[in-house]
Amino acid sequence: MALKDYNDLNDIQLDVLREIGNIGSGNAATSLSSMLAQPVQIQVPKISILDYEDVTSALGGPETMIVGLMLSLEDDVSGMLMFLLEKEFAHMTLSTLLCQDIDSFDEIDEMGISAMQEIGNIMAASYVNAISSLTGMTINISVPSVCVDMAGAILSVPAIHYANISDKIIFIENKFSNEAENAVSHVLMIPDVDSLEKIMTNLGIEI
Repeated sequence: MALKDYNDLNDIQLDVLREIGNIGSGNAATSLSSMLAQPVQIQVPKISILDYEDVTSALGGPETMIVGLMLSLEDDVSGMLMFLLEKEFAHMTLSTLLCQDIDSFDEIDEMGISAMQEIGNIMAASYVNAISSLTGMTINISVPSVCVDMAGAILSVPAIHYANISDKIIFIENKFSNEAENAVSHVLMIPDVDSLEKIMTNLGIEI
């Protein structure tokens, strides 16, 4: 039976998405280690299927300030990826890359925004490569758009533009650490339902 929305995913299919998330998160930690020229560890990610309101709550409420990076998925998979980075993550990465102490999002200048875009590119490629390597599918990503705002405002963008895909989101929580700091990032994966079916079919999972 064809998938109608994310609610139709069974336990086996959810396990497949969790495995993709696990591999993508491991790839992201490796890429960050290389980018920052220092070891970056990652805990086992938490992967859930949530609605938009639950995602907002998981981020600390609609007024929590975060960095949002949104990218479109293209070619064999359509949809979007969004990275939601908390202040500690911005500090951990930008203080190393730019030798700046970031105590507030107000301190992120144009160079900082450019650096966050590059981090978004690297992290997105980690997840896209995980899907591609497992399925053999061709997936490209757009240049990430970056926004520093409250969680409620940032999440309104995918809620409006991707409501036709699903009212649910694949929500991945990652906890990174280096020698001095701990930081959390969140990944939202919203492939459209047809793309989800292709992913499952290419992995030999019955729909």
